[in-house]
Amino acid sequence: MAQGPLNYDIPTEMRDFAEKSVEQAKKAFDGFLGAANKAVSAAESQASSVQLTGKDFATKAIGYAERNVGAAFDLAQKLVRSKDVQEVMQHQADYVRAQMAQLQEQMQELGASVQSTVQKATAEAQANMQKATADAQATVQKAAEGLKRK
Repeated sequence: MAQGPLNYDIPTEMRDFAEKSVEQAKKAFDGFLGAANKAVSAAESQASSVQLTGKDFATKAIGYAERNVGAAFDLAQKLVRSKDVQEVMQHQADYVRAQMAQLQEQMQELGASVQSTVQKATAEAQANMQKATADAQATVQKAAEGLKRK
C-alpha cells in the first residue's frame, strides 16, 4: 500500500497564533530593555573612571543583548511564516551563520574595550605610584634636612 508524500505544511491558524505570541514576547522584551537602559542611565551620575568604564561596559552589553534578542525575534517571525520544513531549516541556518559572525564581532569589541581599560588603569596606577614615591622621597629629604639642622 503506497502512501503519497507526507505534508509538512504549517497550518495558517498555527502560524497566526505563533506570530501573535512572538509579537507579545517582543513587546515584553522591549519593555525590559527600556527598564535596563534607564537603570544604566541612573548610574551615569557617578564620576569615577572605573564606574564610568563599568557604565560603558554595561551599555555595550545591553546593546549586544538587544541586537541578539532582536535577531532571535526576527528568526521567530520568519519561522512562523515559513511554508515548509525546508524554509524553516534555511532560516535557521542563516540565523546561526549571522549570529556566529555577530558574536565574534562582539567579543572582539569587548576584548578591545577590556584591554583599553586595563591599559588606562595600569597607567593611572603607575602615575599614582610615581607620585607616592616622589612624595615619600620628599618627606624623607625634609626629615633628613631637619635632623642635620639639630
